[in-house]
Amino acid sequence: MSRFQNALGSATPVIGMVHLGALPGTPLHDPERGLDGLVEAARADLRALQAAGFDAVMFGNENDRPYEFQVDTASTVTMAFVIGRLRPEIEVPFGVNVLWDPMSTVALAAATGASFMREIFTGAYASDMGSWTPDAGAAMRYRDRLGARDVAMLYNVSAEFADSLDRRPLPDRARSAVFSSIPDAVLVSGQITGEAAAMTDLEAVKAVLPDTPVLANTGVRHETVAEVLRVADGCVVGSALKVDGDTWNPVDPERAADFMWRVRKERGE
Repeated sequence: MSRFQNALGSATPVIGMVHLGALPGTPLHDPERGLDGLVEAARADLRALQAAGFDAVMFGNENDRPYEFQVDTASTVTMAFVIGRLRPEIEVPFGVNVLWDPMSTVALAAATGASFMREIFTGAYASDMGSWTPDAGAAMRYRDRLGARDVAMLYNVSAEFADSLDRRPLPDRARSAVFSSIPDAVLVSGQITGEAAAMTDLEAVKAVLPDTPVLANTGVRHETVAEVLRVADGCVVGSALKVDGDTWNPVDPERAADFMWRVRKERGE
């Protein structure tokens, strides 16, 4: 069994996002809600996703806008605190993502006992946050030094809020990343959170990586999930599950349940 399948519990996982509220020290943080408010909101989303039957969940700090490449230590520590409070209630494999900081993501995964992590680990980009040059070698070595070798690394190879400075076509960049940086899975994204990856991009990346899990990372919706799963090996979904389909709203239990009903129908379960 591959590290990916072992970590996710499925060869074709559907991963639901738990978007934490803005963390202390970030511009949108609500001090009146405090840490207990962060925990309670995350708990409600976690329960809704698990009740709907998602294969896995992932905790992320999407609300910490404007994003940073080196996040404040308080952000990582607070995420660990929230996950730690919820840990006894997590019934499925879980992952983490500290936007857009690979090293903090690795540290959080190791500290919380996560099964997988997602980040931009490779490439060079011009982005809303400035020049972006992550170091996959440093991140993977850090993971191993922290004794988290079994944590699967999911590489997003088409960064949101950015344009690649590497002018090779996306399939070539994805194939090269697999050869040089040995990810456990490759993720294909749209231009921003909640915006779908082009089906042509998913198809092209999967065509050159038949033996590597390729997941749709953004913008998968109820009406498109069946089509996506006929090409991709799974998906990450957040915005489509929220009240009114709005990224910044809580998870809507009915929307989450309907999404997974469509997944099970496509899978023949």
